[in-house]
Amino acid sequence: MKNFKLGVILESFKLPLREAAVSAEKIGADGVQIFVNSEGFAPVDTITKEGKSELLNVLGASGLAISALCADFGMGFGHREKNPELIERSKRAVDLALELGTNIITTHIGVVPGDSAHERYKVMQEACAELAAYADSVGARFAVETGPETSLTLKNFLDSLGSRGVSVNLDPANLVMVTGDDPVQAVYNLRDYIVHTHAKDGIKLMDVNPEFIYRVTHPLPADFEKLEAFRELPLGQGSVPFAEYLAALKDIGYSGYLTIEREVGDNPAADIRLAANYLSSL
Repeated sequence: MKNFKLGVILESFKLPLREAAVSAEKIGADGVQIFVNSEGFAPVDTITKEGKSELLNVLGASGLAISALCADFGMGFGHREKNPELIERSKRAVDLALELGTNIITTHIGVVPGDSAHERYKVMQEACAELAAYADSVGARFAVETGPETSLTLKNFLDSLGSRGVSVNLDPANLVMVTGDDPVQAVYNLRDYIVHTHAKDGIKLMDVNPEFIYRVTHPLPADFEKLEAFRELPLGQGSVPFAEYLAALKDIGYSGYLTIEREVGDNPAADIRLAANYLSSL
């Protein structure tokens, strides 16, 4: 862990702001990632000047920086008619991030088609090019969360933008759970783009089209909601080879955040402590 900073998604504690910040401090976190959607601690559409001040004061009292904001509005950028509004909200998230002291904004962009001739590929390309240009203009980075496609497909897509304004938030668990991709090789494939990472674990249980999982193709199969395609697990209990994964991150010179994310479970705070201890043991 001495090569990296320890982070945690603050909302993962499922506690009020002050209690969550104290919990993050207790596990030894250096920083926190915060959501800007309506359920997050920094809702971009409604947060006030006073709300920003309170947030920074609470985090400062616990010695916590903000590693990144998460501007995932649950749509992706595959729908041309929805993109103008979504892009504007994403730009506002960039402005908010800079006010709060970070220049990294993580997001899901949808599922990048393997075929660059696919119509959705072009739609996503145009949207991400606009996001990249805005991020470049203010010194920020949109960080695409890995998982919906293989790391090589994502690399080729990012290469086509000709910019680092759209970069990568590497989530190793999403890769193994959804596409079955190798997170260690993903580090090397995406080495030029990685600006933030998640520390999460899980297993893939069956092959399911990622476009169904991320709900970019409709209608969904009739029995889809009954399927368990993957299972998120506490760190060290899934398929992510963390020792090799961290070694690869160190090898490419990454020294940023390993941000713990826990989306499920009856006792997320206990799972987060377990994750922090596990990372420290490595």
